[in-house]
Amino acid sequence: MKSVYIVIFFVLIMSSFYKLNAQSHFAVLEKNVNVRAKGLTHKLNATKDTLLLESKTLINKVYAVNMKYKREVDINVRDTSVKIPLKKLSEGKHVFVAVQSPVRIVFVVKILRDDSVLLAMEEEQLISKND
Repeated sequence: MKSVYIVIFFVLIMSSFYKLNAQSHFAVLEKNVNVRAKGLTHKLNATKDTLLLESKTLINKVYAVNMKYKREVDINVRDTSVKIPLKKLSEGKHVFVAVQSPVRIVFVVKILRDDSVLLAMEEEQLISKND
């Protein structure tokens, strides 16, 4: 009976660490799984703050539209790979489009948290600074 309590205790402890780790991601990528999108490799780096795009064919342009229908990313690439920093994007859902003539590959990046640093702990003087 004692071993059952120990196992339950460890399961509860490990599940709380998993939730803490899962909430620390900066962004989440929803990949395009269409067969025509196989030519473009799209992934996030290890710290999840940069979008990495690679292809065997030329990537002409990359742009992104946020939830307020504003373009926060609009890059003429004309290369086979590009790195796009995500730190300056607003929080929320961003629809990315990678243009490879004549194909347009669409995928989603969700920015989960604002990259702000808390400077003061008193409620009257609460200040945040974006890097």
